[in-house]
Amino acid sequence: MLTSRLSRRQFMSCSLGAAGVGASFAIGGTKSSGRVLGANETIRIAVAGLNGRGGSHVGEFAKMPGVSIAYLVDPDTRTYQKRLDQIEECCRQVERKEGHSSTQAREVRTVQDVRRALDDKSVDAVSVATPNHWHALITIWGCQAGKDVYVEKPCSHNVHEGRIAVEAARRYNRIVQHGTQSRSSRDWALAAAAIQSGKLGKLLVSRGLCYKPRGSIGVKPTTIPPAEVDFDIWLGPAARQPYHANLVHYNWHWFWDFGNGDIGNQGVHQMDIARWMIPGAHGGSATYPKTVRSLGGRFGYRDQGQTANTQITVMDYGDTQLIFEVRGLKTGAFHGQKVGNIAHLEDGMIVEGKFYPKGATTPVPLTGIVKADGVRGPGGGHFGNFIAAMRSRKVEDLNADILEGHYSAVLCHLANISLRLGQEVPFSKQSHAFGDDKDAYDTLSHMEEHLKENGLALDQLNYQLGRELTFDAGTESFVSDSEGNRLLTRPYRAPFLVPDRIA
Repeated sequence: MLTSRLSRRQFMSCSLGAAGVGASFAIGGTKSSGRVLGANETIRIAVAGLNGRGGSHVGEFAKMPGVSIAYLVDPDTRTYQKRLDQIEECCRQVERKEGHSSTQAREVRTVQDVRRALDDKSVDAVSVATPNHWHALITIWGCQAGKDVYVEKPCSHNVHEGRIAVEAARRYNRIVQHGTQSRSSRDWALAAAAIQSGKLGKLLVSRGLCYKPRGSIGVKPTTIPPAEVDFDIWLGPAARQPYHANLVHYNWHWFWDFGNGDIGNQGVHQMDIARWMIPGAHGGSATYPKTVRSLGGRFGYRDQGQTANTQITVMDYGDTQLIFEVRGLKTGAFHGQKVGNIAHLEDGMIVEGKFYPKGATTPVPLTGIVKADGVRGPGGGHFGNFIAAMRSRKVEDLNADILEGHYSAVLCHLANISLRLGQEVPFSKQSHAFGDDKDAYDTLSHMEEHLKENGLALDQLNYQLGRELTFDAGTESFVSDSEGNRLLTRPYRAPFLVPDRIA
């Protein structure tokens, strides 16, 4: 429909004119057959969600040999031009470097509704960089339409829809990669192998840190959406509600209907690593904790945001505690880390993939403890790994299969559910929330000092003390807690429905 011979003005005119055409893709319907790819055939991809992380998706796929971006998808037509320009620049860079024409076709369609791209049988995959509340549904629809999927973290907005996304991937035999890029890191794979070897003693605490500055977003009035934004599609599975400028774009992260706070934003990367480090009962990594408790609040300003900007979560894995901390106010580092991971072992610490024996200030190479060969899948890089697995059709080639992504996303959801079911408690009141867990109390004490350093008078301040929840890994539900179980899913708005199960 659109070719590289069109001028930019003609290109945009054709694309925008077509954006409102209705889709024929049957939501939740029978799987359409995925194209069988030849070894050297070009893979055609639709990129859904063009702001922020979407730019990285476009940049990665546009420069890959044997890959072509077929669709740019976003409810906001104002996002198209910068990504079209980005594709054009990527092509020029490849051509200058390689000395020949890029394999990236300039024939890119722009649409507001992802269902139009999924209805195109020539599309092989969809890459999802939308707001969180769309992640699982596009994954499910993509699998049903015979597409492979690269889905940004977290793969779900709640526990239930993440499980359905896993079921869809398996039912329709699709390759689904989760956007936790550290899974393609040899250093982190080596750290996990070293811990699970037992050669460094027991893992006592697997700690994740998300110290990222998040200022006030203020309060934006409700208003009519911009003409360029199809707000009904943007809302998708979420409840119908008025538009305000803190939603489109980015600040949706701090509203429960669309995002999961920073623990489910930047934090899911560190949560995934923290879980990866914990040895499982039957080999590999652990999945779910026995119990979870979270506490915190939104401190330092009053604004429209709903999620915590300061949060501590403690998860009980038996011999190991997973402790996760979010800080959105100005802060120093912990053991040199602000956004990172620390493994506290009997024999020392692993900090960002480097082992420091007890009492030592110089790290010992982990390669002397376990071998690094063959620890990651093919492809080179996370996006390349996805494309390599698409060609091999082997789920085991993926570094971050959807099931691993689901496990880690669930941990973020459990933390938030605990917090949301909690009650306000004065900082001045002695808390016994963590039993005899010294590491948890130390973390709480550090959080209190952090808040004081930001000028907060704790004797005049309350925090949300989350409910301790017991989680049944087999049923992915809470034990004897109906309120908690209601938050494992959400009401969905037709026609953007996540099914109860994959038939």
